[in-house]
Parts: sequence; structure tokens; C-alpha cells
Amino acid sequence: MGRSSSSPISQSFPVVVVCLAALLLGNVMIYLYLDSVYQTDEHHVSSHRGCEPQHFKMTTMKNCTPWLQCSQISAEVRKLKLIGQGAVKKVYLSEWRGQKVALSKLASQEYLEDFLHGLSMLQALQDPQVVQLVGFCLEDQVLLTEHHPLGSLLNLDSVLAQEQHKKHNTWQVRLRLAMDYVSILHYLHNSPAGRRVMCDSNSLEKTLSQFLLTTDFHLVVNDLDALPEVDPSKRLLVKCGHRELTGDFVAPEQLWPFRDEKKQFLDDLMSGYDEKTDIWKIPDVTWFLMGRVPGGDLVHFHLFQIHEQCKKEDPKLRPSALDVLQVYKSVRSNMVQDIKDML
Repeated sequence: MGRSSSSPISQSFPVVVVCLAALLLGNVMIYLYLDSVYQTDEHHVSSHRGCEPQHFKMTTMKNCTPWLQCSQISAEVRKLKLIGQGAVKKVYLSEWRGQKVALSKLASQEYLEDFLHGLSMLQALQDPQVVQLVGFCLEDQVLLTEHHPLGSLLNLDSVLAQEQHKKHNTWQVRLRLAMDYVSILHYLHNSPAGRRVMCDSNSLEKTLSQFLLTTDFHLVVNDLDALPEVDPSKRLLVKCGHRELTGDFVAPEQLWPFRDEKKQFLDDLMSGYDEKTDIWKIPDVTWFLMGRVPGGDLVHFHLFQIHEQCKKEDPKLRPSALDVLQVYKSVRSNMVQDIKDML
């Protein structure tokens, strides 16, 4: 009798094992598929470039076009709505020949120097990691750049919460965005226009607002109004503004050194600093970018040592952006390999 019958548990056990194995295999295959997509898409953001200098081509355009000048902007560009405003610029979603563009107009003559500096940086630093310049008109104090509908990096969590984008809310995509961020720092620190420091980065929110999220989930740096040059060989250092900076986000060398002595802030007594202030901020930005996704804690664990180096009090002991980027790439590669080894 015992031989001719079996319990429900013993009958269902093989089925449960098979189902669990299939589920695990399915998850691993999904990870591998997504990773293959991200690997092949790693340079997608630059695939539509390739124009000669002072030309642009957006994704839906077949040919490269020279930067638009005053007459073309006045006759062919139509403002649609205000989408952003800061001390330096007002930004309007606009349209040119069916293409959506961002039109930035000087908000106050008080900041004309900053506006012109930002434009000069856009002209000098056109690169796949920098927002694409479409045109400008000095007479009207406007400039045009490519429009990125997902907006600034401040919107990341709300974008990834949308139904159509939830599939991108993974540690792979988020780590790739962190890699983009560090890669942009490396580019700015070694740019054709010299070693540049991101001075508009005195808080996490302000730093995030400097970057735009592309529709293929990459980053481009957008706001270059405060990008001074440093040159150690000429003892050329920078000071990010002429007021006292506070908080844990800014690097120690950016803080008023006599705050414990209750001495009033004097800009003339502040020492200059270099691009290592950007390195100090990397761990905080990456912590935000990683969010709370499965695998994120493991990423933080692997990045702990390099992030600890980024937070060295002495800026000379901090790594370069390239050093950090190489660690990020290694961590990503190793984690992907670990997933493959699960098969």
C-alpha cells in the first residue's frame, strides 16, 4: 500500500524545485540580456554626432547643419513654454523646423559675463558628453541647445518611477549613470580648453541640476556658466564664488578656515583650490544615483575603498577622476561576470 501511493508533498517537491530553478534561470537571463543591451548602448549617446566643428545634428536629422545664427533664430525658432529659470538664464522649450530645442536667454545683465563664459565653454567643449550646441545670437543674448525631455538629473527617481521607464531602474543603469558622471569630470579635468572645475556644485541639488538625462539613459553636462580653469604649473587656482561656503558637501578646502575662531569671512583670506574639489563630491553624487535597487548595496560595498580615498582631507591624496572611473568600470565588469557565473 505504501509503495502504490505517495504523499502530496513528495509529489509536488520536484515541481517546486523545477519552478524555482526556472525562475532563477529566468532572472539571470534577464540580467544578462539587460547587460548586453547596456554594453552595446554604452556609446549610443554619441552615435548621432560626427559633424565637423560648428555644426550640429540631432537624432532625427539626416544631415549636419551649421550652428544657427541670429537671422535664423529670429525667423525660424518658436518659443513654446518656459521650462527653467536661474540667476543667469531663462530656458524655454522651443521648436525649430519640427525639432524641439532649448532656448536660453540671459535673465539679467548683471550675469552677462557668466552667460558669455557658458557660451564660450559650450563652443570649446562640444563632445558627446556635453549638451549639443545648436546656435546662438550675441545680439539678442540667446543660445540654443538640444532639448532632452527627461530633464535634469534631479528628476532621476521620478523618471524611473514612471511605468515606461521602470525596466531601467536597475543597478546596471544607475551605475552606468555614475560612470557617465565621473567620465564627464575626467573630460572637464582634461579638456581642450584646459583643466576645468565645476564651480556650480555647492550642494547636491545644484550639482545634479548641471546634468541632463538623455532618453537612452546617459548623462550630458548642460550648465557650463561656472567652469573656471586651473593650472598648477602656473599656480593658477580657483575660488568658487566670493561668499562663504558651508556644509559637508563642499570640499574641506572650500570652507572658511577660521570659522572656529568666529572670525568674519573675508574672501581675500581664502586660499584657492583645484579640481580635486570635484573628486570630494563623487561619493555623494553616486550615492544618490544608485538609489535603492537590488544590487545597489553590493555596488556601494565594492566602491567603499575608492570613495574613502575621494574623501581624503588632503586634496593631493585624492584620486583623479580617471582613477575613480577605472574602479567603477572594474566593479561593474566583475559584478556582471558574477551573474554569468551563476549559470
